[in-house]
Amino acid sequence: MRRPGERGLLVAAVAAMALFATGCTPEVTAESTAESTAPTSPTAAPTTVVPAAEPGSALAALATLPVRGRAPQTGYDRDQFGAGWVDTDRNGCDTRNDVLARDLVDEQFSPGTRDCVVVTGTLADPYSGTTIVFTRGQGTSELVQIDHVVALSNSWQTGAQGWDADTRARFANDPLNLLAVDGSLNQQKGAGDTATWLPPHRAFRCDYVARQVAVKSAYGLWTTQAEHDAMATVLATCPDQPLPGDRPEPTPAGSGTGFASCAEARAAGAAPVRVGDPGYREGLDGDGDGVACE
Repeated sequence: MRRPGERGLLVAAVAAMALFATGCTPEVTAESTAESTAPTSPTAAPTTVVPAAEPGSALAALATLPVRGRAPQTGYDRDQFGAGWVDTDRNGCDTRNDVLARDLVDEQFSPGTRDCVVVTGTLADPYSGTTIVFTRGQGTSELVQIDHVVALSNSWQTGAQGWDADTRARFANDPLNLLAVDGSLNQQKGAGDTATWLPPHRAFRCDYVARQVAVKSAYGLWTTQAEHDAMATVLATCPDQPLPGDRPEPTPAGSGTGFASCAEARAAGAAPVRVGDPGYREGLDGDGDGVACE
């Protein structure tokens, strides 16, 4: 004969065994997940299986990124990454103009700015696959915006909180992390990561994710599990996608052409260009001292 309370204990035990057998778990309360967004140590084995990839590929680099929880956004502010666009490479132009000069074609510069301030040009927009005519001015400049491929807010929540001010400013102005893109799509993306936003132009998605991986790898940032899985899904379709470089190669010496403009030389990280340097040409050396794009 069962003692009082025995039947209740038996029912509870059977229910627990059923949950274990089916792999189900009781509902998790909000209190029990309070720490789930705090940084944790890298997981031993991400849930997404990354296929074999060639060394140097974005897929191979993704496998080396730590996977952790998202840190709180507490303390984030755009000014933590410097006051707007600055001239971190000391070439005389702010970063926005450097990127416009790099990514636009047929660009024209404001007179007297030493080929620095871009006033017109044409963008082959990587996010939409369309062509956008850029004209500097109120109501038109915002049609082309400079996107942080790894959003500043995302970087803050995946490692940048621990950086000093100089590192954050360098990150915000690093050409590797910047693209001139359709302004409306840049606004649509916001602070989204790979798990929440991808370019509508599908042909560019491998390049886009590879650049995000390159940036995170270069700066020691981590990914969340959802972000990692989304990156792996995209890169699995292009396992040999290389990691991008941040600057185009200078025009080889002796090519007879050299850099088309000082803006091109600056974007390539080659300014000032001296006689004998790749890309030097007399047309860029206004004072004839053998040093162009000073």
